[in-house]
Amino acid sequence: MRVYTLNMAKRSHKRVLESGACTCFNLRKAARAVTQLYDGALAPVGLRATQFTILAIVAEKGPIGLTALADRMVMDRTTLTRNLRPLQRRGLVTVAPGEDRRERRITLTATGEDLLAAARSHWLRAQEYMADGLGNKGLAEILVRLDDVVAVAREF
Repeated sequence: MRVYTLNMAKRSHKRVLESGACTCFNLRKAARAVTQLYDGALAPVGLRATQFTILAIVAEKGPIGLTALADRMVMDRTTLTRNLRPLQRRGLVTVAPGEDRRERRITLTATGEDLLAAARSHWLRAQEYMADGLGNKGLAEILVRLDDVVAVAREF
């Protein structure tokens, strides 16, 4: 296990990324690697990891407001809207006005439910691969720590 000193005031700005001490760089690197793994696992059903996550959250929460979904995904509304368009075109979700005309409600369609059900086994394969590689306890610890990372970053 590497130990990093985080006294950044004494470090050269040229060595920050080389040393592995940049939280953002390392989290994004890990996120890219994990996303590639899940994208590959979900490819047979024609979904990307982000799309699967959107469908799963909408299925779990029922009709959900755009703002609530964006918040849950820690994504801005514009990016989420861009990510929803291909799902709408495929008939997997509907986006309709809510009670307030400014609100948008996302609902999973029957086609979306069927695709999500078909995708679950592919997602599970990737999930089990990560658990095997990290150990169930290690994976659980990482997930808790990642929740902590999100909380700290959102407090900034």
